[in-house]
Amino acid sequence: MAEVAHIMERMEEPSETAIVRSAQAGDEGAFTELVVRHRRDVLRIAWRFARNNAELDDLGQEIFIRAFESLASYRGDAPFGHWLSRIAVHACYDFLRKRRREEGNISLDAMPFPPVDPSTETDRPAEQARLILEGAMAQLKPDQRLVITLFELEDRTIREVAALTGWSETGVKVRAFRARKALKRILGGQDEG
Repeated sequence: MAEVAHIMERMEEPSETAIVRSAQAGDEGAFTELVVRHRRDVLRIAWRFARNNAELDDLGQEIFIRAFESLASYRGDAPFGHWLSRIAVHACYDFLRKRRREEGNISLDAMPFPPVDPSTETDRPAEQARLILEGAMAQLKPDQRLVITLFELEDRTIREVAALTGWSETGVKVRAFRARKALKRILGGQDEG
């Protein structure tokens, strides 16, 4: 009986297409429903680029503001979640570029890896590796960090990265190659050359 009630409840829920149309018509409640449905996916994308919860909140808010402002341009050619993911990726890329401008072009030597203090919880090898990777990723150019995050850490295909960023597949491959090379150099695994 509970199964039937669940099916009936799902049938009464408006489809995402209907919710999007309502939001496009100016229904703020419908847009709020879209935020509720997609908040977790948006924040999952954003958390790899934010350094702390405050930045994550700001970035998440920026993504949804952009989505709200661009809602009229959504044509329904792709699922709403994909369209929103694309906005999230572009907002994260802009966020990285802005942060880099604000911090200036700090030389790699002046930007050490995060300290690893054996007396704290960082004595676990996995935690040490995470801190080292975060420090190295912070030193990459924004496009390099974006492509490494999407391609290597999010395990997306070249085609998916191209669709999310708007770059050609060849552009994604070139950026990924350069990003890996820069990451190896930062981590000391390869001489520059």
